[in-house]
Amino acid sequence: MALVEISEREVIERLRFDNPWWQAGRGVDAEYRDAPKRAYFTDFHRLVSQSEVNRSVLVLGPRRVGKTWMMFQCIDALLKSGVSGSQILFASLETPLYTGLSLEALLKLFLRLNPDEPKYVFFDEIQYLPDWERHLKSLTDSYRTYRFVGSGSAAAALKRKSQESGAGRFTDFQLPPLSFSEYLRFVGREQELVREAKTGRAKGAAARRWECPDIWELNKEFVRYLNLGGFPEAVMNPGVQRSSGRYIRQDIIEKVLLRDLPSLYGIQDVQELNRLFNVLAYNSGNEVNLESLSRDSRVSKITLAKYLDYLEAAFLIRRIDRVDQDFGHFQRAVRFKVYLTNPTMRAALFGPLEDDSPAMGQMAETAVFCQWLHSSTWIDRLRYARWKDREVDMVSLDPAMDAPAGLVEVKWSDRPLEHGGELKGIVELASKKPLRRPPLVTTLSRTETRVVNGVEIEFVPTSLHCYTVSRNLLDLE
Repeated sequence: MALVEISEREVIERLRFDNPWWQAGRGVDAEYRDAPKRAYFTDFHRLVSQSEVNRSVLVLGPRRVGKTWMMFQCIDALLKSGVSGSQILFASLETPLYTGLSLEALLKLFLRLNPDEPKYVFFDEIQYLPDWERHLKSLTDSYRTYRFVGSGSAAAALKRKSQESGAGRFTDFQLPPLSFSEYLRFVGREQELVREAKTGRAKGAAARRWECPDIWELNKEFVRYLNLGGFPEAVMNPGVQRSSGRYIRQDIIEKVLLRDLPSLYGIQDVQELNRLFNVLAYNSGNEVNLESLSRDSRVSKITLAKYLDYLEAAFLIRRIDRVDQDFGHFQRAVRFKVYLTNPTMRAALFGPLEDDSPAMGQMAETAVFCQWLHSSTWIDRLRYARWKDREVDMVSLDPAMDAPAGLVEVKWSDRPLEHGGELKGIVELASKKPLRRPPLVTTLSRTETRVVNGVEIEFVPTSLHCYTVSRNLLDLE
């Protein structure tokens, strides 16, 4: 019996289904239209609306952080601004009916169906089209009055390809997981739990200071954020919340490890890759070296180096380099720290966290790190310091890379305030060179400033620090 091929009529019916705004009186589904907007929405909408520059926009980020959601909300804003629905095309390249069709073939079908000249074309999950970057560059050059927008989950892989093949034609727009400040906004508790302090302003990313009237209630939301707060759907959908671990494992982590990365890079042993990621997720925030990592994950060092690149390309992990007590770099980076880009993934793999879980310390540190992902400028300056028996969790270097801008030690405890011996590393490092601002140690609940062995140190609760970093960075971007 001969196989039946997908007909053009079926493709057209699917396009009409995906684009309800082609019909008079129809618009974007309420599921997307009425949902909270990411803090990135205004900048994204402004970028898409710009017609002066002939460049396509690429929304890059991990799975389920709201890329499709934001594209639909952008379409809704365009419709409300007076753009005709017949001038907007949305197509998800993940749709089986579109398999084998080029971007231009979909566009030409759209042109046949709609008399108005299109203005905005959205291609979701564009990485599922082989040589997508060549196709998109061709469309950008050929249809210069149209505005093309693409999205993809394997963020850095897409970015690499766009830089290689789309020079001067693509503008990358990074969308990380939810920050802690966005999470509080999504659950409707930001104004209740945090307010701007009246103690003046500091410099740089900490330009605005914040305070919390009930730190224990903020800490409850912080733990909840660690368990499910990085993904908008998990935060907003009660059904997903009831099985958030399974949702995150199956729909986010496993799809990346078992499908996206193997298809992008031709990986044969997906279980080997999965085993490595589990080891890294369990040790998020810890220093690792290639030798021990190879032994613990049972992956050769050569393969391991490739896998680390792939996992970072898929926006699952991020590595940061080490400096010594004089802020010097090591020529051979055999040791480095690995962080999950979303602390929620650890809870999905190994069980939910409580405020007294043994892993809370390292996941609090991971959460602090993840807030810095919301600024490409600041995240590239982050290092950690380790020498002899001393360590400092995070060192922010100035652009010249020869002096520190700030030091942060993350604690999920108030004990450092009573036991100064735990602060030897940050005190010693702060004494080496002048800092732009006092070193900071995070606590469980207490806020104060103290002088420890001649060094002024700020103590701020971890949850409040996460809010401050993410809110101020998003305000600055």
